[in-house]
Amino acid sequence: MSEIRFKSSLTIEEIEKNFNGVDFFSGIMDGLNEALAYEKGKASTQTYARKRSLPNVNVFEIRSSLSMTQKAFAEVLGVSCRTVEAWESGKSNPTPTAKNLMYLIQEDHSLVNKLMK
Repeated sequence: MSEIRFKSSLTIEEIEKNFNGVDFFSGIMDGLNEALAYEKGKASTQTYARKRSLPNVNVFEIRSSLSMTQKAFAEVLGVSCRTVEAWESGKSNPTPTAKNLMYLIQEDHSLVNKLMK
């Protein structure tokens, strides 16, 4: 049997960066627990919807790297200043859409200028 090889346009460093902070064991355990619950007829509605992994974002770090106030950052994201404050203090978590948008902004700061127009 021949060895399976995967090809990618990414470097090893880029691939490692993409998986930084991913807890594979936890994901496997979650999947096994969901499968067991499904088999027992006790599956939650989330079991039926495929979960996508979301990027890890640090709202404070992203906002600080842009030298923006909470109010200005909130305006860019289309949320209230209190929402940004709650995210930064850990009182609530950004929605999946907000996480994705902040991840894109983190990777390309020029997006902020486009969003402010």
